[in-house]
Amino acid sequence: MKRLKSSLLPLLALAAAQSAGAVDIRANLSAEYQHFFSAPERSGQAGDNLSLSFEPEFYYAFANRDSVTFTPFVRWDESDSERSHGDIRKLYWHRVEQNWELRAGIDQVFWGVTESVHLVNIVNQIDLVESPNAEELLGQPMIHFTWIPALGNVELFLLPGFRERTFPGRDGRPGVGLQVDNDNAHYASGAGDKRTDIALRWSATHGIWDIGLAHFSGTSREPRFDPQQFSLNRHGEREYIPLYEVIDQTSIDLQSTTESWLLKLEAITRNGQGDRFSAAASGVEYTFVGIGGTVMDLGVIGEYLYDERPEAVLDDDIAIGLRLALNDFQSTELVAVLLRDRDNGSSSFYVEASRRIGDSFRLELEARGTTHVDRHDPLKTLDGDGFVQLSLGYFF
Repeated sequence: MKRLKSSLLPLLALAAAQSAGAVDIRANLSAEYQHFFSAPERSGQAGDNLSLSFEPEFYYAFANRDSVTFTPFVRWDESDSERSHGDIRKLYWHRVEQNWELRAGIDQVFWGVTESVHLVNIVNQIDLVESPNAEELLGQPMIHFTWIPALGNVELFLLPGFRERTFPGRDGRPGVGLQVDNDNAHYASGAGDKRTDIALRWSATHGIWDIGLAHFSGTSREPRFDPQQFSLNRHGEREYIPLYEVIDQTSIDLQSTTESWLLKLEAITRNGQGDRFSAAASGVEYTFVGIGGTVMDLGVIGEYLYDERPEAVLDDDIAIGLRLALNDFQSTELVAVLLRDRDNGSSSFYVEASRRIGDSFRLELEARGTTHVDRHDPLKTLDGDGFVQLSLGYFF
């Protein structure tokens, strides 16, 4: 496991002390095939790639209101040694009372409502080698307390220990536009990766509105790269050193549900990475229910993405897309989105589809790429790594 530093002895002792009873076990074994549209840029990279992953989950409920969850994860990749990795996604003790909950250990927390980007999601680090969609997360050591008064949920997070973002290795695809020195990260904090971060969030539902307000103070999950800070690998190529700065980020996420309409907003303001900046994503989704007299639903997505940072890929972009749900026994779903820069016309796309096969298998399709990229757009660093990916998962 890569640099996961947390004492798990109290949690394991609790499970051992109350070992009577059955453990609920489920697992996912998945095979993944990737085909890239363009020839590789570097020797060692492949045009096709195969990998295998395994993710079991163990759940035990005690006679009282306690439970323990354990979810390890491991992947083998035939091309990229950085993508062949393991992680503890979850390993936490959970206590539930009438108006509060407490989790302690390693867990995953997701915030966000928009489709094309998740600006407010900040508690967990992104596991970027798993997927470029920034939705796969590393496990984060935390103490997570939730108070449930009448006016909404109040959550406090204490986050001891920092997880560095995973990046593809030299032979990995899709890449991130530059080679990253994964072993020599720099920190603005003198505590380095041992700093304890904090986050506070209030969320509530009032009528048609779901509201979330949050503040995070700690080491940024998003590193920056100084062009002058690099090392040389054994091929004499530059590998840039990630810098993790201390930030304060305040965010809001809103979603309104009225009949067939969804209105969505995510907005943040952050300081600590140069000048304070703001970013936002807002949009609508309208669902046509029972299209053509069938049971199928078709959602139409429109979003606007804004970011004040000059290096941001999605700084002034429009996203349009479709979400199709067949509502069949196999739970067949598809999402297709096109993103286009309003200034220079640079555009990218992604397609995600899934379908259950029988009771134990799930087939997933993912495609990502660019259709036109201006040579001055930050998206240029991602050009040339478009791919189609097919995954078959066995659940048991």
